[in-house]
Amino acid sequence: PAPLVVDIDATNLRDVAEVSTQVPVVVVLHTPRSQASTELACLLEKLATEYGGRFELARVDVDAAPEVAQALQATAVPTAIALLAGQPMPLFQGAMPEDQLRGLLDQLLQVAAANGVTGRVAVDGAPEAEPAEPEETEVEREAREAIERGDFDAAIEVYDHAIAQNPGDDQLKVARDQIRMLARMDGKDPNALLAAADADGADVEAQLAGADAALALGDVNGALGRALEAVRSHSGQERETARVRLLQLFDVIGQQTPEVARARRQLATLLF
Repeated sequence: PAPLVVDIDATNLRDVAEVSTQVPVVVVLHTPRSQASTELACLLEKLATEYGGRFELARVDVDAAPEVAQALQATAVPTAIALLAGQPMPLFQGAMPEDQLRGLLDQLLQVAAANGVTGRVAVDGAPEAEPAEPEETEVEREAREAIERGDFDAAIEVYDHAIAQNPGDDQLKVARDQIRMLARMDGKDPNALLAAADADGADVEAQLAGADAALALGDVNGALGRALEAVRSHSGQERETARVRLLQLFDVIGQQTPEVARARRQLATLLF
């Protein structure tokens, strides 16, 4: 069985990615040279236990395993990345208060459930089946079944309907935006999308696809920068398309992250 906490290097990165097909994995990139990153790693270890093994914590010492940091496209420490069904999803860079971190983990687990990743890892040697499984909601079940069929549009419609009935439920909106991004990236090569975006700055769809690709590769600031540039460099309906996509990226990355806070201020400057 997979451990609750694992230290990653080049020899076991593939194994951890495999675990993420059954259990969400939170990867924290840290260095003993940074007190903030050490504190974040300790906090995540505590939360992994408190959450009853609903996610595995994978630690990367960037000094000892720089090749793993490079593979995950990490540009700063501390950085947190989720692995879900083998795919990296950026979470945040820098420190984060515990209450905000709990909210982010709750969102991650909701997205994981929508993708059918609902396993657990053992806590302190306890059998994996001991904690009660969280009951999957009807919305999560319908969305998961649609995604398993490869029908992302149907999964998005499930959340559209749920949001119409519960317009104040921000977690539903975050899950929908996560699925929208998964749909846009399905079968796509992120590096090819980045190259296409760099080749044609006038094509708003190419620019926004480049933002998705940057985020898929773990470059949060790059993703936000590309989307902001799409807003800045276009007008009319194209600018509105870019603005809406940027707001969706805010949800995917996390409304409380410092990167989103900066990007929101930049967006306000562009619009007003």
